[in-house]
Amino acid sequence: MQFLKIVAVLLTLAACTPKSEDVAAMTPQDKPKEDASKKVDTITLGAGCFWCVEAVYQELKGVVAVESGYSNGTTDKPTYQDVCSGTTGHAEVCQIKFDPSVIDVKGILKVFFKMHDPTTLNYQGNDHGTQYRSGIYFHTPEQKEVAEKVKKELDASGAWKDPIVTEILPVSKYFKAEDYHQNYFRTHPGQGYCKFVIGPKMEKFRKVFADQLQK
Repeated sequence: MQFLKIVAVLLTLAACTPKSEDVAAMTPQDKPKEDASKKVDTITLGAGCFWCVEAVYQELKGVVAVESGYSNGTTDKPTYQDVCSGTTGHAEVCQIKFDPSVIDVKGILKVFFKMHDPTTLNYQGNDHGTQYRSGIYFHTPEQKEVAEKVKKELDASGAWKDPIVTEILPVSKYFKAEDYHQNYFRTHPGQGYCKFVIGPKMEKFRKVFADQLQK
């Protein structure tokens, strides 16, 4: 008797479960709603060589994806050589996707301002050129507001002896960089630039933000 009851329940459940063709026919109102908690925001940041920026944010808790690219220039689909020539106006950037329930824009920018020198115009260390400028390229009005507030507060705090030159602009003409630029530090740990420039930067990052690293 117990077996028959179980069979009856299973048959009832099967009858209540919509078939794939039925789901496809559902209107938007009928289909299950996506979990709002899985929202992902995007911001685009330039802080010198994008290999460095990518390496840092790939290890930050709350970041779900990092893509190296070129942004806020004047031409479409620039190549790395085009950008390095300085004629396209693009900055080397990383487009960062993050979970705002884990880390907010202010948290993202806290790392940004800590891990590069925002007072040097068009260069970071030995990397010189307009493509290496410091920039926050916002995707929403809220990001702009937070960025301007953080920049103002840091300038007023005297954290640096020189004024911050980071530009804050809406993201425009963003293009993904070539595949060989993606995930660069992780795939080329022994390369000279990775070993002697990015390596020390990562050591500093891991020490300062030890409690915010991905596990």
